[in-house]
Amino acid sequence: MFIKTANFIGSYPSISKCPPPQLPEYAFIGRSNVGKSSLVNLITGNKGLAKVSQTPGKTQTINFFLVNDAWWLVDLPGYGYAKTSQKNRGQWSKMTADYLEKRESLQCVFLLIDSRLPPQTVDITFANWLGASGIPFVIVFTKADKNSKNELASNVAAFKKEFLKHWETMPQYFITSAEKREGQEDLLSLIDSINGEIA
Repeated sequence: MFIKTANFIGSYPSISKCPPPQLPEYAFIGRSNVGKSSLVNLITGNKGLAKVSQTPGKTQTINFFLVNDAWWLVDLPGYGYAKTSQKNRGQWSKMTADYLEKRESLQCVFLLIDSRLPPQTVDITFANWLGASGIPFVIVFTKADKNSKNELASNVAAFKKEFLKHWETMPQYFITSAEKREGQEDLLSLIDSINGEIA
């Protein structure tokens, strides 16, 4: 897939405020500071499209990016640690759950996992919730350039082992690095395939 245009359209505080659900949507979610904005920029080939922050919890709304005037990338607030009040975290959590459970044009969730870390309970729990809710998702391991090849392979293997305690099979997964532009073509190919099936 060739990216001709990618534009930030707006940030929305609730599903009721989001653009009409008329185009396919692909949502990014993961722990705070896992690299969601960097991955949006990687997929679209535009380094400045999504604002990258070192502050966990920076994304507090549902952010819509229109790609090729044909489909949406949706950047959701991170879960887990964030420098904000418990009340705010609760509001984000409800907003995110509403979007994931009720948004009829959502095609697939990209669940981002930091490849530098051993398996995190919060990630496994969120994956289990997606599965129990019947929400299609794939795993995207981020920041692969921050590991040696052995460390990366070890962490991915550990995650798969932990994941398979709850699941019969491992969902499709991707290895990405925004710094080295790894994984862009694979993710775009998946999106292109899904778009083709619903066209």
